[in-house]
Amino acid sequence: MLRRLLSRLAPSRVPASSPDYAPEADGEPDAGEVVWAWVPYEDDPARGKDRPVLLLARDGQTWLGLMLSSQDHDLDAADEARHGRHWMDVGAGRWDREGRPSEVRLDRLLHLDEASIRREGAALDRDVFDAVVAGARAFHQLG
Repeated sequence: MLRRLLSRLAPSRVPASSPDYAPEADGEPDAGEVVWAWVPYEDDPARGKDRPVLLLARDGQTWLGLMLSSQDHDLDAADEARHGRHWMDVGAGRWDREGRPSEVRLDRLLHLDEASIRREGAALDRDVFDAVVAGARAFHQLG
């Protein structure tokens, strides 16, 4: 339990490259794009879920990203924060087939192998991407 708490509090190491908005509709992952990847559950890393992830920066053959959710966490924001989960609204995009508004989780930085990223969903607007990076810097060292 203590190790889990410390890992939540300890900032991630600085990636080889800092977040730099550069989406291109070329089938290759780029910072600023929302892609799909397998994301393990925090409480059981052997299990997980296929979900949209905002790519922030490349770190060698690994991408750093933040998961998205279409659930509205504003309704229980205080409870989420008490459990160390912090969310930011990013609006709707082509990553969600139903066009639902999404939120990005700021406090959980994902490390994704480039080979595990399967497809592009869409790109965030530059202003939204910059706001997400600023919010994530409260929890992670992002260069």
